[in-house]
Amino acid sequence: MSILYILLPDIILVALGWFMLNKMGFSREFFAATEKMVYFIMFPALLFRSVLLSPLSLNTAGTSLLSCALLAFAGLLIASLARPILKAEQHSANSSQQCVYRFSTYIALSLAPSVGGAEGVAIMAVFIGFTVPLVNILAVRALATGQGGMFKSIVTNPLVLATASAVSLNLLGFQLPEVLGNTLHKLGQGSIPLGLICIGAALKLREGTANAPLVAWMTIARLVFMPIFAIVIALLMGFSLLETQMFAIFAAIPTAPAAYVLTVRM
Repeated sequence: MSILYILLPDIILVALGWFMLNKMGFSREFFAATEKMVYFIMFPALLFRSVLLSPLSLNTAGTSLLSCALLAFAGLLIASLARPILKAEQHSANSSQQCVYRFSTYIALSLAPSVGGAEGVAIMAVFIGFTVPLVNILAVRALATGQGGMFKSIVTNPLVLATASAVSLNLLGFQLPEVLGNTLHKLGQGSIPLGLICIGAALKLREGTANAPLVAWMTIARLVFMPIFAIVIALLMGFSLLETQMFAIFAAIPTAPAAYVLTVRM
């Protein structure tokens, strides 16, 4: 099965989101409300159920956490080299760094079942949960905000809360009640298509030509070097084939749409 065939349904959903906003009269407020629902309710439900039902141990959790940290810092390192080498302006360099080490949760969770089924979703959910707090810290490090505000934004992040609670309950042997499990499953099923539609609505196709060398640097770092880093880390950590595939996909997916919001604030 070709990569394009796997990605085609996701591409269609992204295109649908763009078409709904630009041609069908759906408002930006509609998509903002939809994305808020997906982010705060539906995605946490998907993450919580996937992680809770996945085979997990202290050893595998620790290995995943270390691997995600190594990948994030490798991305930060190669992104940070752009400013001295390209003589890039500080604001542009700092804000564009996010494109290397941040990731789109929507796309990660839409690709995981296509490649690895339910087990792939569970593996990807663990990677997401462990990486979200770290990359958020890296992304906001240049903001003029106090540490208290940063700490609060991390510990109240719904994706972090969902993953942390699911990992804890998983290690304690908690059994998810059937009714609750089915409810979370239905919520999670809707999160991916709605998330992809929201991505399409956020697309701005005519932008992105400014700072071409900087854009090229970050793009190559994300699409070439990050997957290489991921594969090397996976081999060093003794990942299975499916875990390695999920980690490489995780390293190569586009950056988080929320990176734009942070850039505006910087």
